[in-house]
Amino acid sequence: MKLASFHHQGGTHFGRVEADEVVVLSERDDALAGVRELLALGEGGLAWARSERAGDRRILLKNVELQAPVPNPQKYLALGGNYPSHLAEAVKAGVVRGTGQVWFNKQVSCINGPFADVLKPWISDQFDYEGELGVVIGTRCRHVRAEDAESVIAGYVVCNDMSVRDWQLRSPTHTLGKSFDTHGPFGPWLVTRDEVPDPHSLRLRTWVNGELRQDANTSEMTHRIGAMIAELSSAFTLEPGDVLSTGSPAGVGGLMEPPSYLQPGDLVRIEIDRIGAIENRVAAEPRI
Repeated sequence: MKLASFHHQGGTHFGRVEADEVVVLSERDDALAGVRELLALGEGGLAWARSERAGDRRILLKNVELQAPVPNPQKYLALGGNYPSHLAEAVKAGVVRGTGQVWFNKQVSCINGPFADVLKPWISDQFDYEGELGVVIGTRCRHVRAEDAESVIAGYVVCNDMSVRDWQLRSPTHTLGKSFDTHGPFGPWLVTRDEVPDPHSLRLRTWVNGELRQDANTSEMTHRIGAMIAELSSAFTLEPGDVLSTGSPAGVGGLMEPPSYLQPGDLVRIEIDRIGAIENRVAAEPRI
């Protein structure tokens, strides 16, 4: 099942995507404000969303404006240096990481739609992209064992972990450089885990203006998703709707020779097998 959030005729809704249509689910139960609230109902909520009784009004996808499938997660966390190819290119630039998992926050105010414009900050010329597989948590959980982690996953999304490199490198936490407004697009919908038999066997590609920049497979990840969830849930509770971005392979603009940072007018497309694609145009941030 594919779950989407969208704007249509002045309202915000969520629904189930089927082919070129979306079945509206947000009109049958006033208590369900969105996808995060649906996920909090557990397997019963997902079973309801799959059923015919959940909704019957259909809207053509081309007539809606897709939003981030979970517009209001409590946490948006991202893992750095999880592909050996990206670590190798970073070492050439003098950036060295340890062998453990290095997590950072993307503030949830950065969340953006899968086809919305992203803003190049006027205070930096080092705006970059990172195509990544995103994991959406479906069950409130703590101290999850790696071998049990699949049971707490709701599904998967495509993420662009957009980065303002000079601000990122000002602090080892990376948070500021990863959290500028509009720099967290993901989607285009949440694909439930039953439709992704092996999240560690997905081709991931990123294009900038039609030029292929990243071409990798999630099988290359150093830390597997189970290990990620075990690590995070050892420290704090994960909640339904939380988004975990799992790292980016080689090919980011800032580590090209010479660097090739994003400029207004550029178009970034990220596609992952079985999930779909997001595509964001870069616009200049208005000066205040």
